[in-house]
Amino acid sequence: MRIQTLPPGEIDGAIALWHEAGLTRPWNDPGEDLRRALQGPASTVLVGFEADRLVATAMVGHDGHRGWVYYVAVAATARRAGHGRAMMAACEEWLAERGIVKLNLMVRGDNAVARGFYEALDYAPDDVIVLSHRLR
Repeated sequence: MRIQTLPPGEIDGAIALWHEAGLTRPWNDPGEDLRRALQGPASTVLVGFEADRLVATAMVGHDGHRGWVYYVAVAATARRAGHGRAMMAACEEWLAERGIVKLNLMVRGDNAVARGFYEALDYAPDDVIVLSHRLR
């Protein structure tokens, strides 16, 4: 799999993959999330291609101290081939190149498969509570 920054012509494909993977929610506009990440100075969207087919994504960014990863997805037909692991390694490398020393991510409480995936990559729960407030 070849990993690179999302090309403009693949935006719709990335969003379709997020829908396929069940990562989208009605209250978040994935296109808006994607455009913000691509336009921000401290974020990007990485994608993985098998030949010319987009099969994996990960949105990565940082606040100057902590890195964050969102929208990690692998096409159903390309799973169990190490692509998720490769995408996470690419995110870690992207952050490390920018001097970021810690990577955070959030997993929905009912997503045992995702939690198992990240735990297999040596991610562990922190003793924190995530609080949120919608601004619109």
